[in-house]
Amino acid sequence: MRVTRRTVTVIGLGLIGGSILRAAARAGHDCRGFDHDPATRAAAREAGTSGREDGDPAPGGWRIDDSPATAADGADLIVLAVPPAALPAVLGPLAGHPGIVTDVASVKQPALAAARPAGVRFVAGHPMAGRELSGFAAGDAALFEDRPWVLCLDEPTVLADWLAVAEFARSLGARVVPATAAEHDDAVARVSHLPHLAATALAAQAAGPLPASLAAGSFADGTRVAASAPALWADICAANAPAVRAALDRLIADLTAARAALDPPASASALEPWFGTGHAVRADWPPTAGRPVPVPPERDALLALGRAGGWLTDITGTELTAVLPR
Repeated sequence: MRVTRRTVTVIGLGLIGGSILRAAARAGHDCRGFDHDPATRAAAREAGTSGREDGDPAPGGWRIDDSPATAADGADLIVLAVPPAALPAVLGPLAGHPGIVTDVASVKQPALAAARPAGVRFVAGHPMAGRELSGFAAGDAALFEDRPWVLCLDEPTVLADWLAVAEFARSLGARVVPATAAEHDDAVARVSHLPHLAATALAAQAAGPLPASLAAGSFADGTRVAASAPALWADICAANAPAVRAALDRLIADLTAARAALDPPASASALEPWFGTGHAVRADWPPTAGRPVPVPPERDALLALGRAGGWLTDITGTELTAVLPR
C-alpha cells in the first residue's frame, strides 16, 4: 500500500512506545520521541543515532528530545504510549496542537473521557501486541506485524483523522479493527485483562518446591503473562473495572460448574462437555481471512466490519479494502 510519510512523535518509550518508534522509523516516517525517565531517553537516543557522531538520527533512526513540547513541535501525529492513569496529565499540554493525537492505552473509555476536555484531534487506539517483558530494550520493530490494532470510531472522532491513524497503523504492518470504545473495553476484558488475572492465579498455585519442579508446558503456556509488571496490570484492570468484573464473574461461574462436576461421584462424562466448549473456541482461533472486499469510508460500515470480526488490509486515501473471517 502507498504510505504517507509522517512526522511522528512517540511520548512514552516503554515496550509499546519503543516498538512504535522502531517500526515507524523502519516504515520511513520522520520520528521523534520522549520519555520522562532520563535513562530511557539516553538508551533511546543512543539507539536512534547509532553510528553517528553528530547526534543526528542515523538512517532509519530517530531523534530523542528532553521535553515533550520539543518532541511534539511540528508533529503530524503524536502517539501517547503511557499508562491509562497518566493520559490526562500528558494530554493537557497538547491542547490546541494542530496534529492528530492517538494513544495505545489498554482501556479506551477513560482515554476518550480524558481527551474530550483537552481540545485535541484525538483517535483512541490500542495495538493488541505485547510481551511479558517491559522497557525500551524489549521493543521490537516487528511487534505489530499482522496483529490487531483497534481504532475507536466513537463520536466526535473525525473520520478523516481516523483514516490517517489507520493508514499509519497499517504502515507498521498491523490489522486495523474499527470499534467503539465500549465494544473494545468489553472485548479486551475477555481476551486480555481476564487472562492476566487467570495467569497470575494459576502461577500462584505453583508455590512450593515440588510443584515448581514439575511445572512444564501447560504451566508455561497458561502463566506466561503472569511475568508482566504487576503495577501496570493493576492499573489496567482497575481502569476497566466494570468490564473486568463481568468477565471475571463469567469465569468464576464456569469454574464453579467444573468444580461441581468433580463432586463425588466425579466422572469424565460430566466434565467432557465442559471442556468441549472452550476446546471448540480455541480450535477455531485464530480466525482465517476470507477474500478481500471493498468497504466504504463511512462510520457505520466500518463499525459493522469490526463487529463482524473483520479488519482493514489496505488504505489508499479513501479507498479501503478489508477481509472478514471465513
